[in-house]
Amino acid sequence: MRRVPTCGKRHQPALARYRGGPYSGSMASTPKQKKTAKVRPAGLPTREQVMEFIAGSDQPAGKREIARAFGLKGQEKIALKALLKDMADEGLVDIGPARAFHKMGGVPKVTVLRIVDVDDTTLIATPERWEAEGQAAPKLRVVERGKRGALTIGDRILARTEEAGRGWIAHPMKKLAKASEELLGVVEEMADGKLWLRPVDKRIRKDTPISDAGTARPGDLVLAEPHGRPPRISARVTDILGDPFAPRSFSLIAIHKHGIPHVFPELVEEEAMKASALLLHEDRREDLRHLPIVAIDPVDARDHDDAVWAASDEDENNPGGFKAIVAIADVSYYVRPGSALDKEARKRGNSVYFPDQVVPMLPHQLSSDMCSLRAGKDRAAMACHLTINAQGKVTAWRFARAVIRVAAVLAYENAQAAVDGQKDHELLEPALKPLWACWAVLQKARKARDPLALDLPERRVVLDEAGRIASVAVRERLDAHMLIEDYMIAANVAAAKALEAKKAPVMYRIHEPPSRDKLVALKDYLATFDISFALGQVVRPSTFNQLIARIGDAEEKPQIMEQILRSQTQAYYGPQNMGHFGLALGSYAHFTSPIRRYADLLVHRALVGACGLEMPAPKGDIPTRSSLSQEDHENMGRVGEMISAHERRAMEAERETIDRYVAAYLAAHVGDVMPARITGVQNFGFFATVDGLGGDGLVPVSTLGTERFFYDEAGKALEGMESGERYSVGQRLDLRLVEADPINGSLRFALPDAPASTSGPVKRDRVRPGVRRGRPANVRHIGSKRGKHRK
Repeated sequence: MRRVPTCGKRHQPALARYRGGPYSGSMASTPKQKKTAKVRPAGLPTREQVMEFIAGSDQPAGKREIARAFGLKGQEKIALKALLKDMADEGLVDIGPARAFHKMGGVPKVTVLRIVDVDDTTLIATPERWEAEGQAAPKLRVVERGKRGALTIGDRILARTEEAGRGWIAHPMKKLAKASEELLGVVEEMADGKLWLRPVDKRIRKDTPISDAGTARPGDLVLAEPHGRPPRISARVTDILGDPFAPRSFSLIAIHKHGIPHVFPELVEEEAMKASALLLHEDRREDLRHLPIVAIDPVDARDHDDAVWAASDEDENNPGGFKAIVAIADVSYYVRPGSALDKEARKRGNSVYFPDQVVPMLPHQLSSDMCSLRAGKDRAAMACHLTINAQGKVTAWRFARAVIRVAAVLAYENAQAAVDGQKDHELLEPALKPLWACWAVLQKARKARDPLALDLPERRVVLDEAGRIASVAVRERLDAHMLIEDYMIAANVAAAKALEAKKAPVMYRIHEPPSRDKLVALKDYLATFDISFALGQVVRPSTFNQLIARIGDAEEKPQIMEQILRSQTQAYYGPQNMGHFGLALGSYAHFTSPIRRYADLLVHRALVGACGLEMPAPKGDIPTRSSLSQEDHENMGRVGEMISAHERRAMEAERETIDRYVAAYLAAHVGDVMPARITGVQNFGFFATVDGLGGDGLVPVSTLGTERFFYDEAGKALEGMESGERYSVGQRLDLRLVEADPINGSLRFALPDAPASTSGPVKRDRVRPGVRRGRPANVRHIGSKRGKHRK
């Protein structure tokens, strides 16, 4: 007589089916089954019963759970093990994580998945491990309930899975850390002839021995997979990317490291070609081709998605006021909701700009051609008409689909030179002077708002024709930059308020006020300069501006502004209006860059629907609707999280690439003494950047001499316990460049008079398999000699 399963509460729904079910007896019907039944212990379940239990269990079902469910003991457990092995050999079941069984070709109940794609707003994941021969790994739809943090392509999750219809769905349980499955590095050959993989990430200080280099040679930039288990880890080269010092390699490193999609699928390219052939339908658009509209952009701009025009308002009810138009590329006309183009743009979230190339959100047929506002070309535009009074306040706005012909595309420097009288330009009188006059009144409103004003430098890498570094410099801040910025802000505010007035959905650009914890840290930092900062006050952008004004031109002004910047929260996208703290605005959205930001495209679509500007495309493969879809509306929050994560990814990739270019530029100056400024202090040393160039480099405490140093955490400083010599954030000093590593973008400095023995290149930590190394305990008194730490 077969025992009735009594495994406990969690398996009761599955066990209920066995009691009195078709497999409740031990008799078999076919001759083969009868033969099997003679040797099977009385309580051993049949193959069908095991399969039914595994499929019905809401928990991972391993051998222990199956034995408990059927009440098996002793020899019966041994027989079950043999049965499960036979079922695996026959292709009925497979074994997954934690040795839990699942149907062959299926997915474990709980397993690790990697998000690989996004279909509309649904994330698609595949099992991180899939070994079923002859079967493609299944794709699971990720169903999120509640806010678990933004998930995006490349993330790893622990998830519960279930089969639904003909597909699978996954319920995330936990977001996992990035796996080190794919290593990006440079092959190096040691004196003994052995190959090692040197990582491109400067945060990784360990090289990995290469067990299989394939055809890779020393000096090659490669992708590799780790093999073995800690501490015996080695790398197997899977892909050779080429010379790490060749043009475009620095950006290629960032693209691969961060998993940035950089190749458009063929279907998307084909759709872009069809979309670019759409007629403008001038008869259905407002014709603005008679106006001298100009685009003012960086000299190295790859696309032009905004242009501006202004003139004195002739309305007697608006004395001293202006009319202005901010014309933005009508990307929503070409990229329709639900199209392959739209799905790929959402997957990317934004364009990524590197010194040597741009990874666009849209294919080049659109991003740098039909959607780019080129001079002398008729282009489809979304026009924001603004009425501005003499105090700089925008009193009215109107949105229209238009056709424009940009009179000229000007670099910031050239437009500024023309206005300053340093260069002649035919558009000075008809276009530039009215723009500057209107901006003068917009500045009044800006001054009244008093937004956060942090004048921090931006680095610009200039390459020669061969792709080599010509120079690294700080971008000059001109009035022309601020002029365009203020026109764009005015249009962004108008877009948000126009949608609010129509009760339409808005993808807001949100910047929340600083948290109390960050304000407390800022207060403690300012106290080291004897600067008071009251925590009880209502903090506004003007609070920080007044603080900066109190400092004046003091030497510590740059580092204090950097610390204020660090105290701010990170801006993000979302459908709930939380205001924009930094700009001192109650409603703010991004409207002005739909070529390179998906958030702006969504705002355009919302305006098309809210303002009755729908313009169907001809019948065919291109969707007819260009306004916001119901799906866009319903999934606004989820999309906001995704594109915010993509924006952070792009910023990190761009910053790391600039650091690599700076290191490559400085590699020719190793040994030189150069002016620098301390940007950060830790108990193991301080970080410094070269004035005018950037790029953080470490000065280890071990190179500061034989004196012991005290780490002042609140003051962000190292102080000599005998001499009182102090190294603090913001301090300017001369440093000698000891090492510049273009592969990972790292620099290392030393004091000019540091002994060569302590300032030579740092030996990388090559930890061979099987060797462990300890770490020093955390200390407050820091010895300047290695090994002289005091607890």
